[in-house]
Parts: sequence; C-alpha cells; structure tokens
Amino acid sequence: MPHRHIYDISEPLSEEIAHWPGDSSFSREWVMRLDKGDACNVSTIRMSTHCGTHVDSPFHFLQQGTTTERTPLTPYLGRCLVLNVKGKGEPLVVPPEALEALPSVERILLKTRDQHDPGTFDESFCSLGPQAAKACVEMGLKLIGMDTPSMDTCHSKELPSHHILLHGGVVLLENLDLSDVPEGFY
Repeated sequence: MPHRHIYDISEPLSEEIAHWPGDSSFSREWVMRLDKGDACNVSTIRMSTHCGTHVDSPFHFLQQGTTTERTPLTPYLGRCLVLNVKGKGEPLVVPPEALEALPSVERILLKTRDQHDPGTFDESFCSLGPQAAKACVEMGLKLIGMDTPSMDTCHSKELPSHHILLHGGVVLLENLDLSDVPEGFY
C-alpha cells in the first residue's frame, strides 16, 4: 500500500485565534478539572461559527437554504486540487484566468498566501471575487475552499461571490491553513 500523508488544513481553535471584526471570539470556561479534584476535564466553549476553518452553509446567505446540520457531506469528500493563486487588483481578488485550462476536477482549494497566521485578522485578504465565483460554477465545481476568511472582500455588504456560488450549488470552505500543503492533487 502506498504511503499517504495527511495534511490537517484546519486552524486550531484557541483563545488566540483571530475572529471577524465585531464577531464573537473563541472563549473557553473550564467546568471541571482533574487538577482540582474533579473526575474529568470538561469545558464549555463559546465562539462564532466563523472562528477558524469553517463551512458556510446555504442558510448563512439564503433564507430558504440548507442549514449546516442538514448539509450533505458528499461535496466535501473526494479528490481535490490545491492551487497556488496570487490575488490581483485592489482589493485583492482571484483572477478568473487562474481557473482556466485546469484539468477536470470537482474540488479546488486555493492557496493565496505562503504564510498563515491564525492569530491575525488581515482585512486586506484576497477574496475569490464574483468573476472567479462564476468561473467555479461554470466549471461544475462541487466545492471551493480558500485560505482566507471569506469568498468576498472584508467590507462587502452584498457578498456577490457567496450568492453566485451558493445559487450555483458550490459548497464553501473558508480559513483553511494550506501553508504546508504543496500544490497538486489530493
């Protein structure tokens, strides 16, 4: 059997993790502790659903959309392509031409930066942008993931990329840590 390397592409949750400005940060309250004589360690956590690596369910943007607990896992499982992409313009967006002439693939994870710092929220992150979102739908993607907090720019109120993708049946993964993952198929 060939050797497989598994990459953990999720951000670890902790009190140090950055959160969306104005959103709830991660916090933990210890309810029981072995070092205090309790039978086990138990904690309560509080956080926004956007802390760390996360899925945007259709309900996040579509009133009649599927909620997280009812979202099928199938689109998240299977072969994917990790693609190095550098944003262009101001604000930074994925150039749609970066998604042209790709081999047939149903899932793409976009690596837009070399370093990933889960403790810093950089409002100038690279977003997917509406043109690249349209390209994803036209390609028939099942999933698009990015190493940034959102498919849309930080200050977008209309969130066009999210709407294009969700109406097109593409599921989203955001805040991936792809810093140690080489470009290629997985």
